[in-house]
Amino acid sequence: MFRNELENHLNQLLDVSRFQDYCPNGLQVEGREHIQRIVTGVTASLELLQAAIAREADAVIVHHGYFWRGENACITGMKHRRIALLMQHGINLFAYHLPLDMHSELGNNVQLAKRLGFVENGRFGEQDIVVRGALQEAMPLCALGHKIAQALGREPQIIGNPEQSVRQLAWCTGAAQGYFEAAIAQNVDAYITGEISEQTVHAARESGVAFIAAGHHATERYGVQALGAHLADEFGIQHQFVDIDNPV
Repeated sequence: MFRNELENHLNQLLDVSRFQDYCPNGLQVEGREHIQRIVTGVTASLELLQAAIAREADAVIVHHGYFWRGENACITGMKHRRIALLMQHGINLFAYHLPLDMHSELGNNVQLAKRLGFVENGRFGEQDIVVRGALQEAMPLCALGHKIAQALGREPQIIGNPEQSVRQLAWCTGAAQGYFEAAIAQNVDAYITGEISEQTVHAARESGVAFIAAGHHATERYGVQALGAHLADEFGIQHQFVDIDNPV
């Protein structure tokens, strides 16, 4: 398909115009016009770009792209090496941040819930970014931690009484520890996100609401995979997800 066809489809599908985000969503680096092979990944790191070149990709689609608000705008150093590599090989880079977190079918939050068996029943927080829901049956916090570890392939960091019963949940993938107080106000038993801050430990202990940091990268692998699979089904494009290991 043509690059502009892919761009228009993605922008409409993910409804990018309705989001106030920290970076531009959509085509960030323009490459060749015709697209047949796509590589998806979480972050547009040099290692992911090299993997895309090895797979003869025409486009890379990621959750974490470039040009973040507040960063140095100069294209030097690491940013230059990445962008130069894309341009040298004519590879398009598409990036979708909040639109991919929040999509009702393909989003990171929905895809994480699908893997963990969470049932959504509402949203809250800025731009309704945080999901509220429940487990189908209550279980001890330690059992929920084991379930998450099995699904994501890494041990989560858990603050809370291992034996406390958990049924009502809130979750938001990535670095969403800033919404913990809002989650506490929702009267949930546990909050799940990717990262944890020092002060969050005390908030969890004092509130009695368990906090589970399951990994920024680990919780955000699934939306971009679902998006790539959608494009393969819809347009017959070849798609491969490349998981660049990240312990955070």
